Amino acid sequence: MGHLGDLEVFSRVIALGSMTLAGRELGLSPAVISKRIKRLEERLGVRLLQRTTRQISLTEAGQGFYERVATLLSGLEEAEAYASGRSTKVSGTLRVSAPTSFARVHIAPHLRAFMEAHPQLSLNLSLSDDLVDLIGGGFDVAIRIAIPRDSSLVARKLAPVRRLLCATPGYLQCHGVPQCLDDLKRHQCIPPHNQESWRLIGPQGPVSFKPEAMLHTNSSEVVRAAVLSGLGIGLRSTWDVGEDLKSGRLVQVLPDYEGPKDLCLSAVYPSRRFLAAKIRLFIDYLAELYGPEPYWDL
Repeated sequence: MGHLGDLEVFSRVIALGSMTLAGRELGLSPAVISKRIKRLEERLGVRLLQRTTRQISLTEAGQGFYERVATLLSGLEEAEAYASGRSTKVSGTLRVSAPTSFARVHIAPHLRAFMEAHPQLSLNLSLSDDLVDLIGGGFDVAIRIAIPRDSSLVARKLAPVRRLLCATPGYLQCHGVPQCLDDLKRHQCIPPHNQESWRLIGPQGPVSFKPEAMLHTNSSEVVRAAVLSGLGIGLRSTWDVGEDLKSGRLVQVLPDYEGPKDLCLSAVYPSRRFLAAKIRLFIDYLAELYGPEPYWDL
């Protein structure tokens, strides 16, 4: 591993915030990682990192150096992507961030076909319901369920996302069926913690309803389980409860109201002139798998 290898080691240490994690990813021991960083500092004649027993941080010189190294390595990736063209032969590691529940239900079961088609490629799938820092986290691509926003990132729509109000037949038999939006004020509603108000599209256009909830949780899966248990009414995506609606375990409430029409599933990646083949192939695979009429809505 030469000078360029030392730069890659340095970049991964900063991106992951840990020599141990960087070593695990690169297949090197923490001792070797530390030796590479020290060698880089000695060659430059400047300290790049402040080290403590608990964390590492960049010095002023290290911060400026890292910004330039990140640009350099990004340029090299672009050059490789340009040279590879539309190649389907890929290797290395693809780093993907995805929402926890969606990945468990609609990504993990379909990975075998993709991995078998690209046996030289290693996939690092990190699950989080938070909006992760794509660049800082060292991810190649993130799968997100959101309304597209202007940003420095490129977003490719993979599928529409429908959100419906739903509850169990037992809950509605016990508490009555809402006939209008105001009726929800007399019902137990179960919103996720990061959505204070339900944004809906009704017969008169966009409306907002703020549920008064007894249950507050940061877990989308807990909300789904609570709705299925008959605790109350939830606003759920069809990718999450499609099978429950088909089987009758859940029924739609107030069918004239749904979530925003511009909500979608997207693959988000850093804005680059040339897209690495491994990223393109993964995004193409998901786009073909889901499409404008995803299988969970059929």
